[in-house]
Amino acid sequence: MKLTVVGSSGSFPGPDSPASCYLVEHDGHRVLLDLGNGALGAVQRYTSLYEIDAVILSHLHVDHCIDVCSYYVARRYRPEGPAPLLPVLGPTGTGPRLARAYDLPHEPGMTGEFDFRDHQPVTEIGPFRISTTRVAHPVETYAIRVEAGGHSIVYSADTGPTPALVDLARGADLALFEASFMDGNDNPPGLHLTAGESAEHAARAGVGELVLTHLVAWNTNDVIREQASSRYDGALSLAQSGDHYRVS
Repeated sequence: MKLTVVGSSGSFPGPDSPASCYLVEHDGHRVLLDLGNGALGAVQRYTSLYEIDAVILSHLHVDHCIDVCSYYVARRYRPEGPAPLLPVLGPTGTGPRLARAYDLPHEPGMTGEFDFRDHQPVTEIGPFRISTTRVAHPVETYAIRVEAGGHSIVYSADTGPTPALVDLARGADLALFEASFMDGNDNPPGLHLTAGESAEHAARAGVGELVLTHLVAWNTNDVIREQASSRYDGALSLAQSGDHYRVS
């Protein structure tokens, strides 16, 4: 599998990156994990908008889903005619929520462009096996495990500390874990992970490589790396827009 970081900024787009979006490719198939604000434009650097097999949304905060509204326009109004129906996996009520965001009627909303499906524990899309589990965030939010070709990537989405993420990530080749908060601050509970907590979760899960993401612009990358490296001794990097990782 190949993972491309389309956007890695946390909570809002940063000066060098859109908000959350990750392209996963294998054997000619492609899925997007989240499609946050600013991401749709950047996706086009790496693939055609019409060669995506599914969009998988972790939750419905705008920095993870709002560019589906722009994607609706691109699929509905392209000059050669509407693009085929595209699966969009997400939390309960994803279709109506995005229709409201674009000020469309509840019916039909975007259902002529997207096949909205509620998350299931396991879903098969092309060569991909998609597994999800609820994590610790104020809204319905899912961590996502993508497996293909005998390898695996686990995306934490937004979460506070939770054993559910460790269980989902057990033995994964690559963990794409958020690091929004800094150790030592008075952080609200049940919202996000610190860099150190992400590293602890990755170490407990025995993942092969840790990539920290959802990086908020006011935090310092050197400090994020230092806090994580003290608790995880495997391969460690900070996600940047345009980065590529091969899991094989």
